[in-house]
Amino acid sequence: MMFLKVSNAKIWLALMGLAFLVSCSDAPEKIAFSGETMGTTYSVTLYTKDPRHNQEKIKRKVDIVLERVNAQMSTYDPNSELSQFNQFESTEPVVISRELERVVTRALEIAEQTEGALDITVGPLVNLWGFGPQARPEEEPSDKELQTVREKTGYQKLRVENHQLIKDNPEMYVDLSTIAKGYGVDRVGHLLDQLRIKQYLVEIGGEVLTKGGKPDEASWRLAVEKPVSTERAVQRVVQFKDGALATSGDYRNYFEEDGRRYSHIIDPATGYPIQHNLVSASVYTDDTMSADAYATALLVMGTDKAKAFARKQNLAVMLIYKTEEGFNEYISDAFKPLLSEQE
Repeated sequence: MMFLKVSNAKIWLALMGLAFLVSCSDAPEKIAFSGETMGTTYSVTLYTKDPRHNQEKIKRKVDIVLERVNAQMSTYDPNSELSQFNQFESTEPVVISRELERVVTRALEIAEQTEGALDITVGPLVNLWGFGPQARPEEEPSDKELQTVREKTGYQKLRVENHQLIKDNPEMYVDLSTIAKGYGVDRVGHLLDQLRIKQYLVEIGGEVLTKGGKPDEASWRLAVEKPVSTERAVQRVVQFKDGALATSGDYRNYFEEDGRRYSHIIDPATGYPIQHNLVSASVYTDDTMSADAYATALLVMGTDKAKAFARKQNLAVMLIYKTEEGFNEYISDAFKPLLSEQE
């Protein structure tokens, strides 16, 4: 799970019915632009009445924010702050930026809360199974290979102390791709807040943050993708004015060998790709960083554990799981108010 360059449009920006009736003098200007970041794409849509806000200037500021996040947290850039930490094969403390500290700290909090379902140290296992920068192995890793690599993993062996990051095993490898895109979305949202833009939608690789609804006071309408790899279809339409939505799925990034399907989502408890019927998890929260991380953790847990966790934490989640008849949904009570009545 390394900022993979794959199509990741799990949450479509279904901006349906954007027509609105306002006088020309009061109508805010719509600004929309997109770009590339973290091995995927991003898009921003906003409305403003401030004549100082123009697309070129705002896009330049957004790109600077995202370039900074990438320079801190990418595992593809050998010169990034995180890559430098991974290359530092020592157990000595390493001073890190406040941004990296914030993301790692939140990831470790959610790792503890989910009993390790989220684990930012499983990068070596992702690589071993062929879902990282390296080529896919010609055969399934042996038990010995898995054991050797698993000794280098475990979120409990990583800690933040006094603005320093410390690993107990010098060969540990930290991968933030389960949370960094969400953090990037939040940073862009923070930038737009600083610019006093009150209505916007920010999306990176399908992870979304919205604020203020649209000019006609309507909620933003988003489509959650049906979990099939052969086509793009809508499973559900959700709507809200303020909040973050992230979806994790295993239905696009996988390979098959000898009739067996291998997902890119690795279960930290076993070292193997997940083998259960949960195929998609969507989470709605206040911040995209947390939504991003929770969605991955729920997918690792599987259907029953994910349901129990969502109930215990009162999380707003939608789970899609396979049955012999097709797909079924689990929609938590906290998620139900988001469902559109006009699907």
